[in-house]
Amino acid sequence: MSQPLLNLSERGQDFYKRTKAFIENEIEPIEAELWHETHQLNPDGDWTTWQWSPKLEALKAKAKAQGLWNMFLPDDKLGAGLSVTDYAPIAELTGRSLIAPHVFNCNAPDSGNMELLWRYGTQAQQDQWLTPLLAGETRSVFCMTEPAVASSDATNMQATAIVEGDEILLNGRKWWSSGLGDPAVNLLIFMAHTPDDSKDRHHQHSMVLVPANAEGVKIERMLKVFGDYDAPHGHGEVSFNNVRVPLANFIGGAGMGFEIAQGRLGPGRIHHCMRCIGAAEKSLELAIHRGMNRTAFGGKPLVQLGGNMERIADARVKIDQARLLTLHAAQKMDELGTKAALTEISAIKVVAPTVLQEVVDFSIQIHGGMGVCQDTPLPMFFAQARSLRLADGPDEVHKTQLAKLELKKLGYGRKRK
Repeated sequence: MSQPLLNLSERGQDFYKRTKAFIENEIEPIEAELWHETHQLNPDGDWTTWQWSPKLEALKAKAKAQGLWNMFLPDDKLGAGLSVTDYAPIAELTGRSLIAPHVFNCNAPDSGNMELLWRYGTQAQQDQWLTPLLAGETRSVFCMTEPAVASSDATNMQATAIVEGDEILLNGRKWWSSGLGDPAVNLLIFMAHTPDDSKDRHHQHSMVLVPANAEGVKIERMLKVFGDYDAPHGHGEVSFNNVRVPLANFIGGAGMGFEIAQGRLGPGRIHHCMRCIGAAEKSLELAIHRGMNRTAFGGKPLVQLGGNMERIADARVKIDQARLLTLHAAQKMDELGTKAALTEISAIKVVAPTVLQEVVDFSIQIHGGMGVCQDTPLPMFFAQARSLRLADGPDEVHKTQLAKLELKKLGYGRKRK
């Protein structure tokens, strides 16, 4: 298992060591069995019956009792009080496992939603929604992407949140709302257009808190990812038909959606990228073990055939480069804030999922037929990597942002008198 490359605080080192031990001693020995039970409990696309293996709740209780809980939240009362830099290597550890983020209550999209409520929610919103999420009693969903428009440009959004008296009227259809199938979901965060001619186009969108059982909210279907429903987490299509909620359900006020989204996505992208690096480390280890224990063509280990030694070396270089870049982004975010780290955040969002995709593809090739079936985590790692190259902004959007920032450094990209 990899070690962090930057000096952590004493508190960060403690959490890192204890998380590592918990994953090795508690999660890894039963993870395959937990997933087998979960898949048997959820044989089809009927999300109304989906459930987790009881082993998950047992692991969560153990993690919570050891204080390995809400480690992503930089609040020493509600979370672990770790900086982004301290938490990043812990996120990498959890990325080695498909279940560890859930066990520690550090899984997406809940971690981002909880941080959003922590940073921008009113006391009443925090009492109603954040407290049970932090306790691991409920789950939440972030509804942004829409099927009818190119959602890579969020200003295309057609869903609406219109103020009518003391209520907000919501209409629209969202999809790829991750976590929608989980039986514990009770909160949807709905991002929509709130037209206001007096404001610029980046202050005409709002985030609204919507109870999952609100009248007019309808789960239309769950979407398969490469043929898999990803049950009981799930990624759903959901419609909002004349849904009414109180004005108090705006987060940060009407028109603040984009500004709040940037605060939510900055740390979340660090977490996603470090989990990718953890999954890449695990994939490389699986490839090496497989390659050293299988022989072919005259009894040679697979690692000595077909250029595999060079591929292993390339994987090591790419993983370490991605890790260093991500840790650099985390450190810059801690020291200077999210806006100062925009270049690094866009860079890692392109690099980390791509590295994972390349490493897991190599590992699948080494495993042969076993690499594309449920006997290893590799297919799910591949789906994670390929999906993340679209989620939170596709590669092309982040590369365009990178290029604009580079031009701006040299005085271009702005109007000259």
